[in-house]
Amino acid sequence: MKKIFRFSDSRKVASLTAFSTIVAYGIFLVIINLIYQQPVGIQFLLLGLGIWVAVYFITLFFVDKFIFSKIRVIYKTIHSQKVPKGIDPRQTIEAHSVEDVQREVTEWSDERREEIETLKELEKYRREYIGNISHELKTPIFNIQGYILTLLDGGLEDPNVNRNYLLKAEKSVNRMIAIIEDLEMINLLEANELKLNIIRFNLVDLAREAVESLEMKTKKRECEVFINHNIDRPIYVLADRQRILQVFTNLIDNAIKYGKKSGGRIKISFFDMDENILAEITDDGPGISQNDLTHIFERFYRLDRGRSREMGGTGLGLAIVKHIIEAHHQTVNVRSSIGVGTTFGFTLKKA
Repeated sequence: MKKIFRFSDSRKVASLTAFSTIVAYGIFLVIINLIYQQPVGIQFLLLGLGIWVAVYFITLFFVDKFIFSKIRVIYKTIHSQKVPKGIDPRQTIEAHSVEDVQREVTEWSDERREEIETLKELEKYRREYIGNISHELKTPIFNIQGYILTLLDGGLEDPNVNRNYLLKAEKSVNRMIAIIEDLEMINLLEANELKLNIIRFNLVDLAREAVESLEMKTKKRECEVFINHNIDRPIYVLADRQRILQVFTNLIDNAIKYGKKSGGRIKISFFDMDENILAEITDDGPGISQNDLTHIFERFYRLDRGRSREMGGTGLGLAIVKHIIEAHHQTVNVRSSIGVGTTFGFTLKKA
């Protein structure tokens, strides 16, 4: 049970007040004796005793009524204590010095203020999160609706229209599926519910696999992806191979989308960091501003919203990269220079 203001403090206040009153009365009697040169009568002593008793109980009543009861209410609020009716709170509340009242009330007030600020931040995040999901899903849904309505209005019988629109509808459906799958992945990672299958594997071979899976996109953008294997031996790490493949795929895909078109070069490099291996993916694109760099790993954050959606991005790729690497208890970073390019790097434990 939390400690709060004790009733003995009320008695102390009343006793101090009564004592001060009787001292003043005694001084008054001494002055009277000096002036009139007569001994103080018993009636004056009895009167003084009566004054002391009266002042004591009156002070005790007012302190208990207007001070102690108010402090008790404050402490009940702070510590969520309930005192049953009919029971003297003085018997149920553990002793506490009145000098600590201000300190504890101030601490409680600061804690509530921090909780309120945290709740405001969470509410703001929730609104933005729901708004982003709604916005991302709205585009493919409206596209599908438009294609279907066109087909129903006569396009279904036109062989030059029906197949083309059905393929476009399929593309929008696939984008919706990608968004939902990425959201599910992030939720699992944030809740620490995604089980990692930690094994030993060659990181260079995995990078080559990711590059090969994006070969069609590379040719479409007319850019080159090459591996700068500057370590003269296989690079083995301990990690979840499937998840790290996803990291490589997301980062290389991001470099293809935002790197230089027609003649762009994307470099994958590896560095020995004693206990860890640092992998870096560098593009020669337009670069990212410092303001954007601070938000680059946030969900749905886009440098160019229209361009990202046109290229089929979900806005979740870099957020997934960050969560996967952090799930391995490693770090991910980014640096960029306007007009020069951008480099994403992450570390993995060396095998």
